Amino acid sequence: MMRAQVPRPDDGVHVALDELIALSAMAHGAALARERRTAALRSGTSTSRWRGRGVDFRESRIYQPGDEIRHMDWRVTARTNKPHTKLFEEEREQALLLALDFNPSMHFGTRARFKGVQAARAAALLAWMASRAGDRIGAVSFGGGVSGEIKPAGGRRGVLRVLRAIRDWDQAQDIARSDDLSQALTRMRHLLRPGMRLVLLTDGFSADAPAVLPLPQLAARHEIAVVLLRDALELTAPPPGRYAVHLGASRRIVDFADPRVRDAWIGRFAQSRTRLLDECRRLGIRVVELDTDADLRRALAPLLARSRPSTVVA
Repeated sequence: MMRAQVPRPDDGVHVALDELIALSAMAHGAALARERRTAALRSGTSTSRWRGRGVDFRESRIYQPGDEIRHMDWRVTARTNKPHTKLFEEEREQALLLALDFNPSMHFGTRARFKGVQAARAAALLAWMASRAGDRIGAVSFGGGVSGEIKPAGGRRGVLRVLRAIRDWDQAQDIARSDDLSQALTRMRHLLRPGMRLVLLTDGFSADAPAVLPLPQLAARHEIAVVLLRDALELTAPPPGRYAVHLGASRRIVDFADPRVRDAWIGRFAQSRTRLLDECRRLGIRVVELDTDADLRRALAPLLARSRPSTVVA
């Protein structure tokens, strides 16, 4: 009797923790760029535009009602004979939150690996790059019955916690369960803290109409980037012929010899992304389209630049 072959953890269908860890070498010499508007939010070496209690003195100004007496600048007050108070720049901790889509559509791929596996690899590379810059790394998952959260932590240990969670989420996902992006974005809005950046890794198929409501609120307060996963078969219909297509527990025969079927196939996948792409362009959110067989370092290169291209295809 022949035994069923057990898939290898590096077969392109499942997330392999060893591969995610090995991507640290690819991150050498690279760092995840920040937008100019948030360049001052990095922890340790930079400060925010927020004024408040902190370690770095900024300036003195005329005392205003409500200022704390303990922050009085007595030297300037004595010199000018007018009450002055000290202002400080508050150091803000910079952290990166990786949001990974585990909806059933991510459990698909015809070139090299599934979209979900490529998303995990991209998240790992971004995590290593951000960690090298001294940032803390956190992660959140949605879809596929998976709803996990890893609070941001620094250093190699922080990255490894995120990578292990991604591996565990991949193993726990239920390809029969779906979640809307709007729900996930609302959840992220409560998780993000001042100074945190968000990278959303998704194929866009979960982008429901209500998703356009929380996205502007997130973009107004945080630096956001979207890594949009896609597979070659979603861009071009297969050669003419009859194919068995599995949709969850159901199975259908699709005749791709029919031009109408071929056009509908391409249009259906394009339509699934249009809503998210259009909203990101409107809000100026950086988008990188990532193929399942793309070279990660080259594909994610736009996230290393300070310019804000609307969409980059890799």
